[in-house]
Amino acid sequence: MFYIREAADRKSEYIDLLKEVGSLSNLFSENPVPYLYYRAAENIFCRAFNAENLSRGDVSADAAKNKIGIGLKTFMHGNGKTLQKVAEFNKDANTFEGKEAEEIATIISEMRNDRLQFTERAYGLNEMIYHMVTREEGKFHLFEEPMDHIDLSSLKVLKRTKNAVSFKDRHAEYNFYIPKSTLFKRFITDKAIETFDVDILKDPFTHLLNKPEDTLYLVKEKEVKEETFDYVYLPLYSPNNGEVHISSGLNQWNAKGRKRHHDELYIPVPVWIHRDFKDFFPYQLGSGQTGTPFTLKLPDGIEYTAKICQENGKALMTNPNRLLGHWLLRHVLQIPVGKLVTIDMLESIGIDSVKLTKLSDNKFRIDFAKVGSYEQFENEFKDSKK
Repeated sequence: MFYIREAADRKSEYIDLLKEVGSLSNLFSENPVPYLYYRAAENIFCRAFNAENLSRGDVSADAAKNKIGIGLKTFMHGNGKTLQKVAEFNKDANTFEGKEAEEIATIISEMRNDRLQFTERAYGLNEMIYHMVTREEGKFHLFEEPMDHIDLSSLKVLKRTKNAVSFKDRHAEYNFYIPKSTLFKRFITDKAIETFDVDILKDPFTHLLNKPEDTLYLVKEKEVKEETFDYVYLPLYSPNNGEVHISSGLNQWNAKGRKRHHDELYIPVPVWIHRDFKDFFPYQLGSGQTGTPFTLKLPDGIEYTAKICQENGKALMTNPNRLLGHWLLRHVLQIPVGKLVTIDMLESIGIDSVKLTKLSDNKFRIDFAKVGSYEQFENEFKDSKK
């Protein structure tokens, strides 16, 4: 697995940070079980092990290192056999109305596997695992296990109720809650790879005030080196009708006129982005000119030259534009040549948008974003700077 192969000093720092944060539990509750917020757990893991934080990407892994994708989870230890949420699907409960339990289990298993494979391809991963911190009175336990694909050949329904379907394969047991379209997995946590005590401070407030240099480094920007970057969300569909246009955007290769390469595409950039975030891209709206080229860093670390093109800067393209198309259409989405991309294809793997993060004036990072991300971004920021 991952943890056992890491250097002793990294593991020691990881445990020390978890102990430090756990000791402050009385800031949040008086429960004797130490508290650990999941975002804190993710940041601590990535800091201690120098892993890449993938939580920004809305994918099946929260961190990555050495081509290993890591799903990070923290939960109460309980009986060591607890169900924990592992995926949410953009499916209305009516989608499963009238379907047999076996069909529902198969549909959800296939969707889960598609998302795992999408994450592996997008981030260039060779392996995926879960790393868990479970909590019980006065202690933290660490566990790891493979993040297995669901084995369809050994799928077996255990129970069907009005709102849920329980099923298992040769690896694990699952529960799909239909009203929320949410998949849970039963984690068996009986063989810890590490267990350590967490001393909860009775008065964490006084501790923080009396030892700022010793303790507050956990939240100081200069120590955590947390950087804040500008970002925008872009749709992978047409915001006008909610569909992927058959001859533009991801399907630009299908446009009429000149002969086009089958990998030709662009990512749509709504004009309001240039108007309300005019300093974000190296492009001047109304200039009649294409934008200045910049470096676009893909989720797997590959870098291409890209720029803003076409009328009103409506297109983000690589140079040549088929580079991005081959990576996105053929490698990540696995779309056969000549087949149109649809919104259903995107939503089946939980995405419909991308997040562009500005690392510098001439370098941007692109990450996939979950369904509804662009719509939420538009509702919050469009015309907000008038």
